[in-house]
Amino acid sequence: MSNEEDPILTTTAAARLLGVATSTVQMWMESGAIASWKTPGGHRRTRLSAIARLLDQAPGNPPATVGQAVEAALSPVSPEFQPDPAPGYPVGREEAERLAALAASQLVDTASENRFDRIVRLAAQVTGSPIALVSLLTSTRQWFKARVGLEAQETPREWAFCSHAVLAGDVFVVEDAAADPRFRENPLVQGDPKIRFYAGVPVRDAAGQALGTLCVIDREPRKLRGTELQALKDLADIASEEVRKK
Repeated sequence: MSNEEDPILTTTAAARLLGVATSTVQMWMESGAIASWKTPGGHRRTRLSAIARLLDQAPGNPPATVGQAVEAALSPVSPEFQPDPAPGYPVGREEAERLAALAASQLVDTASENRFDRIVRLAAQVTGSPIALVSLLTSTRQWFKARVGLEAQETPREWAFCSHAVLAGDVFVVEDAAADPRFRENPLVQGDPKIRFYAGVPVRDAAGQALGTLCVIDREPRKLRGTELQALKDLADIASEEVRKK
């Protein structure tokens, strides 16, 4: 969805759409329940897609008001979808909004799906990598929606190379983790799966929030050729399209 199709909303405009008080919308935005950002003047803004995404999750029959639908969709919010006040990993300024978007996706802890499994199989094949993952990052863990070449279903967020990758505008590459001061003491480098090479591309929702990554991993230092790198980016775009399908 382009920015023209997904207009920016003020708190007042969002409140009118939801049928609730502006102060209620402000509270939801400040808590991260509604994805938003602050303008240079300190005012909260959101996009229409953020409101629509929440409304789509309202369970059961249509409630008496739109505001009740939002309340139903937002309650309760798990602590792992709320920002860590003292994270042991890098985060961006929009971490609260990113976590709210991840919660809204309802992908974490869901069953495996062939649409994502095919993507990781292809990513491993086109890059010649023994491990490929679609990872999703909560505030406490990285959970793998799809994986090939790795038994673990999740790892602590503090260990996640993908925490760096979601902050990248494009692809994030570590050619030799054992020689990189950011990662050489990481348990995933020191122990299984003994990561040496990593390349990850953000997987984004319709509003552009990076929910996680498509990444490939090798146990030997290496580089990706230009064609391999482009293939990884293309597959990450396909994974993003699948995320948006619901």
